[in-house]
Amino acid sequence: MATPEGNSTYVVSFILTPYGNIGLVKYLYFTLIFLWYFSIIVANTFLVVVVCVDKKLHEPMYLFLCSLLLSELFGSTTVYPCLLSNMLSDTHEVTLTYCFLQIFCLYSAASVEFCSLAAMAYDRYVSICHPLHYHVIMNNRRVCKIIALIWVCSFINFTVSFSFTVRLKFCGNIIDKVFCDHYLLTKLACSVTTVNDIADLLFAFFAIVLPLILIFYCYFKILTVCLRNFKDTKQKAISTCTPQIVSLVNLFLGCIFHFGDTRLEKTVTNVPEKLRIILSVYLLICQPILSPIMYGFNLPKIRNACKGFVFYRK
Repeated sequence: MATPEGNSTYVVSFILTPYGNIGLVKYLYFTLIFLWYFSIIVANTFLVVVVCVDKKLHEPMYLFLCSLLLSELFGSTTVYPCLLSNMLSDTHEVTLTYCFLQIFCLYSAASVEFCSLAAMAYDRYVSICHPLHYHVIMNNRRVCKIIALIWVCSFINFTVSFSFTVRLKFCGNIIDKVFCDHYLLTKLACSVTTVNDIADLLFAFFAIVLPLILIFYCYFKILTVCLRNFKDTKQKAISTCTPQIVSLVNLFLGCIFHFGDTRLEKTVTNVPEKLRIILSVYLLICQPILSPIMYGFNLPKIRNACKGFVFYRK
């Protein structure tokens, strides 16, 4: 929706077009999405509570895991309630303020997720490559400072980038996505957005590229050590690093689908619309439930702690 202001228009809300008019099927979609969102909330919250309650899990790796799971909860809660509301709505409309808020929270959560994975990779690197100095380098006090730094820097990083977007005036209000996307929102601006593009690149560098460089370096060093050592060391490294590697690969896939849908829209015209919509929200569907499954079922210490929490006995 837009309101006239002199010879121009002032956008006060945006229309999310992919919902379309799906008739009574929307109630089925609503139920499925609600159950999925409920599963995400329960699974991630359960693991966070288990780690917080069980003192045996008050170790760097599991504290970083809490940061990762909280970012999943934060990002999902930013999108799913609005998605469910729009599923039942006939207008599929979001206000300008809420759109800004959704973008800010979603991209900040993504930055926290990448940085948390980088911190977890560094933790595994120190544990496997420098085991004798592990408890000196990765003490809990330092880990808490790193986690606080991850969250604060992620918010500040995107705040700087997004500050250029909130000043824009928009000449359109149609967003071809089921949630507000920063790139698509910027494309609706009436003015040149060169400064915004540069700010976005800087945000991507600090939020994605730098963490990925650290992750690749850590796993390269881990792989080097594993190839030189005994079978037991290799098995330990594989068992503790597998969930992080799977999460990372899944993030890569999700980013490819997301950026492919927004940046390469002219080249994906042959993809069926429903499949394109699903792929564009792949990260929001798979990643929040994949993390608790991989860490909850793959790591024996967490698996045993979960059993002890559910079947509590003195």
